[in-house]
Amino acid sequence: MRVLVTEDDEDTRFAVETSLRGAGFAVDVATDLPEADEALFVNTYDCVIFDRILPSGDALHYVKQRRQDGCGVPVLFLTGIDNSVEGLPYGDDYLVKPFAMPELIARVRSLCRLAGVAPPPVLRHRDLELDLGRRTAVRAGRALNLTVKEFAVLARLVAAGGQPVRRDDLIAAAWDAEVRPASNVLDVVIAALRQKLGTPPLVQTVRGVGYRCG
Repeated sequence: MRVLVTEDDEDTRFAVETSLRGAGFAVDVATDLPEADEALFVNTYDCVIFDRILPSGDALHYVKQRRQDGCGVPVLFLTGIDNSVEGLPYGDDYLVKPFAMPELIARVRSLCRLAGVAPPPVLRHRDLELDLGRRTAVRAGRALNLTVKEFAVLARLVAAGGQPVRRDDLIAAAWDAEVRPASNVLDVVIAALRQKLGTPPLVQTVRGVGYRCG
């Protein structure tokens, strides 16, 4: 799941970004509304976090306009207690500063599910089962010890239902825009997945496209 964090305070932005990445989210960041607007134009997000008051204006007004334009991405406002309730007609949720990071992560997960853009909590393919909430993988009753990147890539492949997934899509599922992985890093992750998944092979190469679960 991919999240955009729009926050002008460097310490808060870093704390939110780090916590979400540690929870397995791909995270992009913006410091003001013009940067957020550009990111939303280029990318697809499962949730957007807005600090309520930003240097270029009130994020509430921006979200209201985007809603009128048909943008339905879920929004979590980070706000002061004096203006928290006002944001609810246009945003989907809010947190009053200061807040606990586990609470923020729980709210973001809930918004992704509410939007209907998150994959189902459990994915299955043949004898493989992925629990997206617990971030666990089991094949034929055997628990797999996967890294965050390996789990994200495998989940994207399984969610495709056997259809080929482009390399760029797999990279986008596991690495956010702030990280430019080396050209062969996806191949390294795929090789590790194949080894951990064992036999019979599940991950197949589709030449000129990417990979698929077979």
